[in-house]
Amino acid sequence: MAKSETCLVNLRYQDGSKGSPSNPAKFKNQDFAQIKADCLRKGELFVDNEFPPNGLSLGDLPDMSPSQESEVKWLRPADLLRKQGKKDKPAFSKDGMSRFDFGQGDVGDCWFLSAISALTFQENLMAQVVPMDQSFENYAGIFHFRLWRFGKWVDVVIDDNLPTIKKRLVFVSSKCGNEFWAPLLEKAYAKLCGSYADMHSGFPSEACKDFTGGVNQTYKLKEMNSAGHGDLWLTLNRATRCQSLICCWTSCDKVKNKQTKTPNGLVNGHAYSITGVTKVELNGSKVRLVRVMNPWGKREWNGKWSDKSDLWDKVSPEVQKKCFDRDDGEFWMQMEDFCSYFAYVSICCETPNFLDGDLKCQWNCMIYDGSWVAGKSAGGDVNHSTFATNPQYRIRVTVIDKKEPGDKNIVLSLMEKPQQGNRKEIRLDRYGLTIYKTPQGHLQQDFFQRNRPVKAEKTYSSEREHIELHSLEPGEYVIIPSTYKPNITADFALAVYTKTDK
Repeated sequence: MAKSETCLVNLRYQDGSKGSPSNPAKFKNQDFAQIKADCLRKGELFVDNEFPPNGLSLGDLPDMSPSQESEVKWLRPADLLRKQGKKDKPAFSKDGMSRFDFGQGDVGDCWFLSAISALTFQENLMAQVVPMDQSFENYAGIFHFRLWRFGKWVDVVIDDNLPTIKKRLVFVSSKCGNEFWAPLLEKAYAKLCGSYADMHSGFPSEACKDFTGGVNQTYKLKEMNSAGHGDLWLTLNRATRCQSLICCWTSCDKVKNKQTKTPNGLVNGHAYSITGVTKVELNGSKVRLVRVMNPWGKREWNGKWSDKSDLWDKVSPEVQKKCFDRDDGEFWMQMEDFCSYFAYVSICCETPNFLDGDLKCQWNCMIYDGSWVAGKSAGGDVNHSTFATNPQYRIRVTVIDKKEPGDKNIVLSLMEKPQQGNRKEIRLDRYGLTIYKTPQGHLQQDFFQRNRPVKAEKTYSSEREHIELHSLEPGEYVIIPSTYKPNITADFALAVYTKTDK
């Protein structure tokens, strides 16, 4: 993982092995450097047969009619600018990468773009995902991006043919017109998902995970709606200090079950990024504000503390500098309004430090690749007589902060690796984790009949990622990932984060 101010030792990646940040695996076995060198030597522009510039890569887009699809023309950036009558040369990036660089197109991937907005704040992570040495110099029509997938980093190669209709990009586009890092990153992610259509609808936490490989937590605001919203405010402040990617989203319209614009300027069923938190003084009292970004690059909240709110006239000139009255999609909201109108907040960080705000704490992380194999190692949950055949992983807990009641010193992440190639076709099994405290080696079925687990999953999840936080006393433990039903064959990735005293 890219370095940050927080401390994490990834035991799997220490040797720079395949799948590490410095040595990502080659997605579809495509070698960027080799392909580019071959293209330059032959004087050809790269055409990606693994993600061809045609309808297969578009997929079945729900908001695009057959007649519109027939109008799609795939153009490289220089050709697009030329057809638009512009004399500008294409640029990969101009003056760095910012949340204000782009706006959403015609695919419903606000969840993905809100994650990009959050990513632009973290330079180290941005450099990990988007190799900064790319440009349209020494040009061969080929680019690449690095994304985290189920325990390892992969390098995704693309050509720069982009779908257009009537001389404009169909999907994400640059606001300045000739900057292309965002449309190209979107294309790389579409390739990872199987098609552009496979990016329609989702949650920002998914993309944030794929940008960091980090710890993901999603908070339901109604469940955190304590008096004064103190818990959420503390969590957001910690997450900001820990260089996290923070996103939020509103609930869908219950009647229409789709995105709808509301009179207050917000959009139901829409994802946003959180780009800042602050306190300001108004009439002698402190007001907590949350800054939110709409990936459309327009349409903003119009209530209290919005760009045009007269409340900004009542604060000091120094505080007024925080407000920019421009239709760029970014706006401030008072904490109470934010909690009323938004449904969820997701936080993703390289380390679990945002959970308790201890920025100096060091964590070790180990990622295990495992498999459930029917008839061999797929024993089902603890109530089945075959439970002992499930994979078992032993960990040693050495550190717990006795001064902090309920100190979370263990974080577990379990992800089933999908067998389907296209994101929209993925169907995951119900799976979970069971933990026992014992110094014994591999545990047999009689052990489970005699002993109670420290923690047994009551509800097995079929979500993309199953996350658990634990406060465990020092000692040796066995972690057992399992599907709810036995004899289900699937691969999984288990990440174990443990606090250390070093």
